[in-house]
Amino acid sequence: MPVWDEVIFLIVLVINVLIAVIYLLWGVLAVVPAKEMQTENEWERLFDNRRGFLLKFFVMLLCPVVGPLFFIITYLLDKLLFWMTPDLEDVIFSKDRVKTQLKADEERVRNMVPLEEALAINEKKNLRMVMMNMVKGEIQDSLAAIALALDSEDSEAAHYAASVMTDELNEFRTRVQALSQEIEEEKEDETACEEMLLDYMNKVLKLQIFTPIEQKRFVYIMADTAEKLRQKDAVRVTEEQYENVCLRLMEIKDYENAEKWGSWLAEQYPEQLSAYTCKLKLYFTLQDKEAFFTTLHALKKSDVVIDRETLELIRVFS
Repeated sequence: MPVWDEVIFLIVLVINVLIAVIYLLWGVLAVVPAKEMQTENEWERLFDNRRGFLLKFFVMLLCPVVGPLFFIITYLLDKLLFWMTPDLEDVIFSKDRVKTQLKADEERVRNMVPLEEALAINEKKNLRMVMMNMVKGEIQDSLAAIALALDSEDSEAAHYAASVMTDELNEFRTRVQALSQEIEEEKEDETACEEMLLDYMNKVLKLQIFTPIEQKRFVYIMADTAEKLRQKDAVRVTEEQYENVCLRLMEIKDYENAEKWGSWLAEQYPEQLSAYTCKLKLYFTLQDKEAFFTTLHALKKSDVVIDRETLELIRVFS
């Protein structure tokens, strides 16, 4: 009886070795070459390469009967359960179709206060939180408020404000210089750089955060840029740009040039409110009563639509 057990065991081993050898030869000589001819994708070849068949061959040798049965059963299950190829024609993988809904940070919004209030009460925690929230947004729109924090008693907030201001003003100087250089190099019929520089400079210069000398220098650069644009094509100079140059010149007390730009504004846009308000602000600053009331009377007689601020001005001086 023991002899028959040994014989059966040897027969099983021989059959197992034959199955493993046949599987290895079939895979290496038939399956892998056929797979390489069908596809050029290296990623797909990884699942059916020669190394995979060799590893399975050794598993069959080390685990007689169990090894071959395991691979046969897994193969049959794969074919039975996943025999159908999925149809992905209607499936679209596009990031444009994904809409992420972010939950509002209620705690952060609840604790937000204006920077001016945080400075007034000198509460360090609120002040630092407001500073961080400002930096996360559009910094240029908050430069005037950040400048207030330079005089804060909280040294950390003052230092942080100084660092932000320095970076932003350095970026402003660099960009103005680069755009000015592009203006010198552009053609006679090109005006894009002038228009871009005018709007960009006004956004920062109206905050008056530079030293008086530097503010004056940049205002003259802005006025010179507007003059170049006007010489190229006066139609390209908008009503807002005329007004901005006029107001910036008034801020540095160059009333002569401010009056010149105010006259050009009234000449090109006579039916706009800014054509009158710029002159009113200039004459009021110069204490020129006659010119002020002449302009005010002309505004009252005109068909220009008046805003609330100007209407209040008319009521006060009428």
